[in-house]
Amino acid sequence: MQIALENGPARAVVATTGGELHAWRAGGRDLLWTRDPAWWAKSSPVLFPIVGWTNQGRIRADGKVRPMGVHGFAAASEFTVEARDAASVSLVLTDNEATREVYPYPFALRVTYRLEEHRLAVRFAVENAGSRPLPYALGLHPAFRWPLAEAARADHAIVFEKPEAPEVPVIAPGGLISPARRPVPLDGRRLALTDALFAADALCFLDARSRSFRFVAGDRGPSIALEAEDFPHLALWTKPGAPYISMEVWTGYGDPEGYVGELVDKPGMRLLAAGAKAEHAVDFVYREVDEG
Repeated sequence: MQIALENGPARAVVATTGGELHAWRAGGRDLLWTRDPAWWAKSSPVLFPIVGWTNQGRIRADGKVRPMGVHGFAAASEFTVEARDAASVSLVLTDNEATREVYPYPFALRVTYRLEEHRLAVRFAVENAGSRPLPYALGLHPAFRWPLAEAARADHAIVFEKPEAPEVPVIAPGGLISPARRPVPLDGRRLALTDALFAADALCFLDARSRSFRFVAGDRGPSIALEAEDFPHLALWTKPGAPYISMEVWTGYGDPEGYVGELVDKPGMRLLAAGAKAEHAVDFVYREVDEG
């Protein structure tokens, strides 16, 4: 089911499958990627209970090897609508027989979208409904149209809130995180976007200094900012030549190369105490003229 949101001229569409944002319009522009399967059939998947790839597509939980695909199972799961009005909707996913086969933990994952004229607020709550610590990672993987505006594709850039290290992990075969690093041509806080950047897969800024980054068209063109709360890792991804750029925020990341340990011990996983709730937030902010 798709749910349409409206607030003045702003529009958005949210699907119950995956709790995924399917469309966002602000400032008279359609901003979100169109889910064209010729390039990528997603637009803004929710990543849970892991982020990234697992070693050989498997995790180990309670001593048992279990299948776990890239970014977990939330994106393919059906969420339930808990509340909605004209400009917002709250959805929830809870554990069930199928999830417990691959992830043996009781949980509730809530996501709320609230539409404003130039802002889309996304709020997450992860709840541990069990009696032992809950290992989880959470992420959001939105993709935006590139080019964003009338500026040439080559005139687009990502601008980080703070200077970042000019190198990122090499992505090893199977999508795993290698200890090796590769350089990134940052110019201060600015990274000019080119297809060549993504020839070796995603750029993963682990333990980033920034808590926000912007996709900017030209020098003073429109921009989209992602402002994140309690998401320490940022990533950029596209397929070379594709008409979108994905700006991702993560609490965790893919398996380190060669990792064969338990999920609870995997680097980057959060451990949520029994009965506890963790909250995370992302805001998409559209500006018709970038503020620099």
